[in-house]
Amino acid sequence: MPDDDIREIEEQESELIRVRRAKLEKIYESGGEPYKSSYLKPGEISSAGTLQEKHEALEPGENSGSKAAVAGRFVGRREHGKATFADLQDSSGKIQLLLRQDVLGDAPYAEFRELDLGDWVGATGEVVRSRRGELSVAVDSFDLLSKSLRPLPEKWHGLKDPEVRHRQRYLDLMMNDDARRVLEARSTIVREIRRILDEKGFLEVETPMLQQMPGGATARPFITHHNALGIDLYLRIAPELYLKRLLVGGYDKVYELNRNFRNEGISSRHNPEFTMLEAYVAFVDYHHMMVLLQELITAAITAVAGTTEIEFAGNSISLAPPWRKVTMVEALEEYAGIKADLETGPEKLKDIARANDMEIPREAGPGWIIAELYEKLVEPRLIQPTFVLDYPEEISPLARRKKDSPGFTERFEILVAGQEIANAFSELTDPVDQRGRFESQARKREAGDEEAHPVDEDFLTALEYGMPPAGGLGVGIDRLAMLATGSQNIRDVIMFPHLRPQHGRS
Repeated sequence: MPDDDIREIEEQESELIRVRRAKLEKIYESGGEPYKSSYLKPGEISSAGTLQEKHEALEPGENSGSKAAVAGRFVGRREHGKATFADLQDSSGKIQLLLRQDVLGDAPYAEFRELDLGDWVGATGEVVRSRRGELSVAVDSFDLLSKSLRPLPEKWHGLKDPEVRHRQRYLDLMMNDDARRVLEARSTIVREIRRILDEKGFLEVETPMLQQMPGGATARPFITHHNALGIDLYLRIAPELYLKRLLVGGYDKVYELNRNFRNEGISSRHNPEFTMLEAYVAFVDYHHMMVLLQELITAAITAVAGTTEIEFAGNSISLAPPWRKVTMVEALEEYAGIKADLETGPEKLKDIARANDMEIPREAGPGWIIAELYEKLVEPRLIQPTFVLDYPEEISPLARRKKDSPGFTERFEILVAGQEIANAFSELTDPVDQRGRFESQARKREAGDEEAHPVDEDFLTALEYGMPPAGGLGVGIDRLAMLATGSQNIRDVIMFPHLRPQHGRS
């Protein structure tokens, strides 16, 4: 938008704000209360959605004979002689208010006409159906509950900029029904996942967000300092090592739905603060986790979309079983024409990587190179739900080794629409093997890899007491919500995503 147009809009808004502040002062001067502490008693207010459902059979021009109280944001007005039709919006939808001067009286009617769009209003009256078929409350009394000092964005032109929508989410929710639908779908997904896991006998738990040692994933953590203890702490990158401690403690089915934090880049698929489901089951391996994840993901998306056949980024995707299974090495050959495994010579692997514009860290081994080639060349092409199996041990320090495939692990990821939705594996329970993996990670850290982590001695002590065989899984709730709603930007499914500060603002 040209700078002159922006200045003109800002000047107009400033004038509207001045007018509204003058109205506020007038209310105070007259002894009014523009910011009420409450409205009626709990249970006495009906939602717009409830009234629409209750009076669905009411015919045009018919009165219900029953009164109702409603409350919400005043978002629309139409004048018709000595009558005013107003739209009131609450969390369930809209209801029309019908105000007549001869019913309210001259002074109250004039007072209502002084209200501004955006004000919060409560009203009571008989529920009627207008001649045009609009369910309405024929108002006999109303109250200003909270005065709005800023004008609402113009619906069709004022809130289309994604930056503004994400930065001022409250305006987005006021003006865009699609935004509300997407964010409410996210809640549906979480509720469905909890329902299934609870019914299967899982225990929902909470583990520390602040950890003395980061672990459970390969990622760069956020660091903070606890003054009283005099120690640095880390915002967790994953709850995995604490959840496994619970298996050592004797629980056989646990899960956590909570936030993780990773000090990494921001993109259409990444936010530094994101929601994960992690779940662990004793006495099973990664084959069991495949069945569980397919059930969870299908049920969660179906709860939102109402079907197992969905659309995403122009692709038709079917969640109907069976989902395809392919190893990482097989997928690399099938989709990228690259025949490579851990027996391929290191120099040949590096040549292949360089030919595909990949930078190779000094400490990278063949497993890392194979995984990076797969991620760059294959993942974007996996549109239908696919289990990609058997990840290299080098990038899977917490997963059990695969007996018949040296250098690989019993680990898989689920890819849908070209992006990772879930990760799972048979858990490593051997404390000696785990120590060796941790020490390998520590050497990478000393060599400059900020995503590698030090040895967690307390977790190793727990393993030495004995952890049962187990399978574990992780599901990115944000990406699952993207898939279910057709959203192609992770910011659309997060209430308040992280953004760069605006100039002159924090």
